[in-house]
Amino acid sequence: MNIDMIEARKWSENVILADADYIDNVAFNFIVNFERMLGRRIPKADMAQWIDCVALDGGMRNGDNETQVVLIHDKNSAAMENFTPADYAKELDGKAFRDTLGEFVISSVAVEDIVTKEELFNESLALICSREEIKRIIVVPDDEKYYDRVRHTLRSTATGDKKITVLGMQPQPGGNFCQEILGYSIMSALGIKAEEIK
Repeated sequence: MNIDMIEARKWSENVILADADYIDNVAFNFIVNFERMLGRRIPKADMAQWIDCVALDGGMRNGDNETQVVLIHDKNSAAMENFTPADYAKELDGKAFRDTLGEFVISSVAVEDIVTKEELFNESLALICSREEIKRIIVVPDDEKYYDRVRHTLRSTATGDKKITVLGMQPQPGGNFCQEILGYSIMSALGIKAEEIK
């Protein structure tokens, strides 16, 4: 799927847009650090569990919701190394799952040579913000590399009464959106309990 396909598609009311390489890297860092700290093996992050946690962080509640999850990744990356399921083409793109929060439909988008990931992510975000049928947007950018551009994109393109939540590893300068900490959802997907780290 490329930006033209993103533009042409029918959208759900809820959309999660995530930099898949970034969340995979965060999961790797958590696995390495928590294995040492807790003295036990940490399994790969459960993708469905992570998506559920992110949806809850974005304000979704149980119900018959429909949510599209768009994972943007480098074209040389065929799979995530620290999540399961992980293969973009075989296990994630075009797949869906249903639970108490509703149905989640996953798409993966590879960054092509003609555009950088930052450009593709922000063009996709601007397009998603412009769609009237989309009411809730949950954004997971690489907050170490292009958070400011995401904030600017949201400020200049988000219209109407959209509920927007941006997840990052630490609080950042604000905007017309809520913020949540990304680490909590990744810890949950990795099976790390709060009581283990007290």
